[in-house]
Amino acid sequence: MLDQDDDIHPLFAGAPRTTEFKKLRKRIVRATREAVEQYGMVDAEGPRAKWLVCLSGGKDSYTLLAVLHELQWRGLLPVDLLACNLDQGQPGFPATVLPEFLARMGVPHRVEYQDTYSVVVDKVPAGRTYCALCSRLRRGNLYRIAREEGCSAVVLGHHRDDILETFFMNLFHGGRLATMPPKLVNEEGDLFVFRPLAHVAEADCARFAAAMNYPIIPCDLCGSQDGLQRQQVKRILDGWESNSPGRRQVMFRALMNARPSHLLDPKLFDFAGLETNCEQKSNNLSEIPSLR
Repeated sequence: MLDQDDDIHPLFAGAPRTTEFKKLRKRIVRATREAVEQYGMVDAEGPRAKWLVCLSGGKDSYTLLAVLHELQWRGLLPVDLLACNLDQGQPGFPATVLPEFLARMGVPHRVEYQDTYSVVVDKVPAGRTYCALCSRLRRGNLYRIAREEGCSAVVLGHHRDDILETFFMNLFHGGRLATMPPKLVNEEGDLFVFRPLAHVAEADCARFAAAMNYPIIPCDLCGSQDGLQRQQVKRILDGWESNSPGRRQVMFRALMNARPSHLLDPKLFDFAGLETNCEQKSNNLSEIPSLR
């Protein structure tokens, strides 16, 4: 069905006709659909949901937007989609690129201007990274916009590699086993946060966006800083992948196959309550009433 050239969403118009691209497209669409189903992002029995699809202008968010509209177009994603770009006031940000692109594609959208850039530059000490504060301010504004637009979920373009990098950042620097889950509820408890590209490789997003010639907008705020923890972790993962192709996918599968009994967190597993077979038999015998 995905190969019918006369039945296609405008976001896929002009797509390469090569076999390689068709395979890439099918792989991304299939992985996204699997994540949506596996993590229960759509409530088939409830009212029709509305999602706020966050669009930064990077390769990942363009891929997310295209794939979600493809699934919706084909009746496989029964939700309403509203694309949203938050213009954070970065100097030189091409403010007209996304609105013109979205209008040309016929995609419902909202573009909002909030100068969080000045706040971040003012509050973060020299030499420190901007990511934490920038992300917090951006997320707060997106939650507000979602509420104003009647959306039940904020949808982000984080992919498999983002999830792996976050896991290792928490492991190396945070002292915890945690990452960005495909589905969670925000701290206020009134909105879902979805990551439908959770199973999609970053390399596939890059190839897809480049093949579609989407107008990529780089993030000059954090992208201009060197030595970020995420960049360091990314280099480590790149080295592992180079030495052993497929290593990223193996590690990602491990995140889906956790065994609390083989970790060390007593809050997740009752180590104190473990019993051997002998102890279990002894306990059972003690429960037998004595004969009179």
